[in-house]
Amino acid sequence: MPISTERAKARSPRSLSGLLPFLRPYRGRIALAIFFLVMAAASTLAFPIALRGLIDGGMAGGVAGSDRGIQVMALRDHFVELFAVSVALGLFSAARFYMVSWLGERVTSDLRNAVYGHVLRQSPEFFQTTQTGEVLSRLTVDTTLVQTVVGSSLSMGLRNAVMGVGALGMLVWTNPYVMLQVLGILVLVVLPSLWFGRRVRNLSRASQDRVADSSAIAAEVLNAIPVVQSYSAEQRETQRFDASTDNAFKVAIRRSLARSILVGFIIIATSAALLWGLYQGTQAVMAGRISAGHLGQTVVFVIILAGAFAVLGEVYGDLLRAAGATERLMELLDTRSPISSPVKPVAATSGANGSAVEFRAVQFHYPSRPLQAALQDFNLRVDAGETVALVGASGAGKTTVFQLLLRFYDPQHGSITLGGVPIRDLALQDLRQQVGIVPQDAVIFSTSAMENIRYGKPDATDDQVRAAAQAAFADGFICALPQAYGTFLGERGVRLSGGQRQRIAIARAMLKNPPLLLLDEATSALDAESERKVQAALESAMRNRTTVVIAHRLATVQKADRIVVLEHGRIVEQGSHTALVAQGGIYARLAALQFTT
Repeated sequence: MPISTERAKARSPRSLSGLLPFLRPYRGRIALAIFFLVMAAASTLAFPIALRGLIDGGMAGGVAGSDRGIQVMALRDHFVELFAVSVALGLFSAARFYMVSWLGERVTSDLRNAVYGHVLRQSPEFFQTTQTGEVLSRLTVDTTLVQTVVGSSLSMGLRNAVMGVGALGMLVWTNPYVMLQVLGILVLVVLPSLWFGRRVRNLSRASQDRVADSSAIAAEVLNAIPVVQSYSAEQRETQRFDASTDNAFKVAIRRSLARSILVGFIIIATSAALLWGLYQGTQAVMAGRISAGHLGQTVVFVIILAGAFAVLGEVYGDLLRAAGATERLMELLDTRSPISSPVKPVAATSGANGSAVEFRAVQFHYPSRPLQAALQDFNLRVDAGETVALVGASGAGKTTVFQLLLRFYDPQHGSITLGGVPIRDLALQDLRQQVGIVPQDAVIFSTSAMENIRYGKPDATDDQVRAAAQAAFADGFICALPQAYGTFLGERGVRLSGGQRQRIAIARAMLKNPPLLLLDEATSALDAESERKVQAALESAMRNRTTVVIAHRLATVQKADRIVVLEHGRIVEQGSHTALVAQGGIYARLAALQFTT
C-alpha cells in the first residue's frame, strides 16, 4: 500500500530499532568499535586518578634534602603516567572514530540501496499516490540523518554514557553520601527530559515531512520546465516553492526551539546538581576529611560527568531527529506491492504457442478510480504469430490491456494467460522477459546512445546494438551525432527530437527480440518519411511474432490480421479493416474521418 503522511502519523513509530537488521551483518566491527570506545572512556576516567597521584604523591610540600630528589623522580613518574594515559586515549579514540565512521558509511549505503531497490519493485499504484520528490527526500535527507547518528552521534552518546556512568560511579565510591544526593537530583532531571523529548521527535518528523514537500515540488517542476516556461509560470512556481520552504522553516524553528529548551534544561539542571556535590567536596577538604588530591580528582570527575550529560543532551536531540528519519525510511521498506511473483512460479511456455495471449471475462478498475471500470467483461484471444490492433477513443481501455499484460496491475475478476499459463503463476521477471514494449512516450536514460539501446539486452555486443539501430532506421542520425554511438543523450534525451527518441525505443525493443511485442503508438512522433521506414522495420520485426498494437492513426494498422475496436472498456467490433469499414459502425466512422481528411 502506498505511503502517505496521514498513514505515517497514525502508525506507532519503530524509531531506531528499524536499523537493527542493517547493523547485524557487522556485529564483529560493532563489537570492535565498542571495545575501542570503552577503552577510550576508561583512559579518560584514568586521568583523574593519575592526577590525584600527582597532587598527593608528587607535589606534597615540606620535603627537603635527599628526599627532594626522590620527590622529583616521583613527580617525573607521575607525569609519565599522565602522558601514557593521554597516548592511550589518543590511540583508542582514533581507532573508535575510524570504526564508527566506517559503520556509519556502510550502514547508510546499505539502507539507501535497500530502500531504492524496494521502491523499484513497487507497482504503478504506489507511484500514483507517492510523489517522486518525496521518495528522493527520504533517500537523501533521511539517510544522511541516519548516517550522522550511526557514524557520529551514537558513538558520542555511548562514549559519554560510559564516561558519565564511570565518573558517577567513582564519585559515589569516593563520596557516597554527597553523590547519592546528586544522583537523586539527576533522576529528577532525566524524567522530564524524556517526556519533553517526545515533542522534539514529533517536531523533527514534521520538519522532515515539510522538507520532503519542497523536494517533491522541485522535482515535479524541474521535470516539466518547458511547460512551466511556456506558460510564463516561473514566478508562480517560485512563490509556491517559497511558501513550501517557509513552512519547512517555521516547523524547523519550532523544532530547534524545543530542542534548545531541552538542552538548556539538561545543562543547567545537571550543572546545579554537580556544583552542589562540588561544594560539599570543598567543605570536606576544609574539614580535613579528604586530601587536596582527592578534591582534584573529584573536580575532574565532576567536569567529566557534567560534560558527558551536556553531550548526551545534544546527542539525545540528534537521536530524536534520526528516529523520525528512520520511521520514514522504514515506512518505505514496509510498503508491500500488491503485485509480486508467486512463491512457486510456473515455467513460461516455450515453442510455437508460447506467446499466445488470452483475456477471459476480465473486469478491472484502477485503484484510483474504483467506481469506473477500465475494462468490463473483456474477452480477447491473440494467437501466436498474430498481429492485433486495438483502436478506439481515448479512455476506451487500450493502454489498460498493456498494463494488465505486463502485470503492472491484476484484474479484479477474470484471468489472463500467456501461452496457456495464467500470468499470475509466472515469475514477474519471466513474464516481462517474454514481452517487449515500445511506449508512445519514449523513455531515454541519461547515458550514451549505445547504452540506451543496450538497455533492452544488457549482454548484447556492440555489433548487435548497431544492427538493431539499423533495423529501426536509427543508425543514420546516431552516426551523425558528435561521438556517434558514444554520444551522451542528455537527461530524458533532451538532445534528440521526438522521432529520434522513438526510434531509439524501437531499436531497444528489437534488440530484446521478445516473442510478444506491444506497440503503443510506436510511430506517433515520426514524420511521414521516417514513419514509412520505421513502419517497414516494424512489419519486419512483427513477422512470426505475436504483436498487439495500439493506434489512433488507422493508416498504420490497416495490414493487421485483426482490428479490435474498444469503447468504454468493452469490445464492440473486431475484424479486418475491409470488413469493419463495410459494417458501417464505429470503426467505419473513425476511418471516414481520418481518410477523408
